[in-house]
Amino acid sequence: MSLLQINNDPVHEHDATSDGEDLAKGSSYLTWTTIIAFIVVSVSIAAFLLANRKPPVAAGEAVQVWAHSVHTLSTPTDANGVTGPSEKFDQVLVLASIRVRNQSDQPIVLKDLLTNATFDDGVHSSYAAGAIDFDRIFIAYPELAGLHGKPLLRETILAPGQVADGMTISSFHVTQAQWAAKKDLSFTIELKYHPDLVLLPKGPITEQ
Repeated sequence: MSLLQINNDPVHEHDATSDGEDLAKGSSYLTWTTIIAFIVVSVSIAAFLLANRKPPVAAGEAVQVWAHSVHTLSTPTDANGVTGPSEKFDQVLVLASIRVRNQSDQPIVLKDLLTNATFDDGVHSSYAAGAIDFDRIFIAYPELAGLHGKPLLRETILAPGQVADGMTISSFHVTQAQWAAKKDLSFTIELKYHPDLVLLPKGPITEQ
């Protein structure tokens, strides 16, 4: 046999193309394994969070809201019968039908009730009238008698699953023009030992 003759040796023959294909297959397999593992972990975390997520302690609605503008012009007289300069007083009464639901497995307490309005100079908050003042308002303004209902009062206790419906009345010392220019309106239900519940009007505000 000639020394220049080259024989094919199947045992020692090396195919570079085959090595490249194997490497590509291995890399692809590793990529898909990583993606699948990531998906499995993400789904497991999401399932855990959903299983352990609790709904808010309370929910509710500001079912209906009314606004009543009051403009009073008075002329005070002192003890000697001397008439002083006329004084004007402007305010807007905000009446709201509020519903609160206890979504927890424990009683909750309505600590306080506020109405919030944003004007040009910032946010103004007004506490809701208590039981005595609530009735006095309807006596002072008989034109509101048709709206008289059961008040929603502070210190009301709601049992698990219980729903409370009632009315709140707050007042803002602003003119009708200032009220019309307000930027927003909301209602805050302060709860003892729990975050506040903030409600927005469910529909348009009715001018009464």
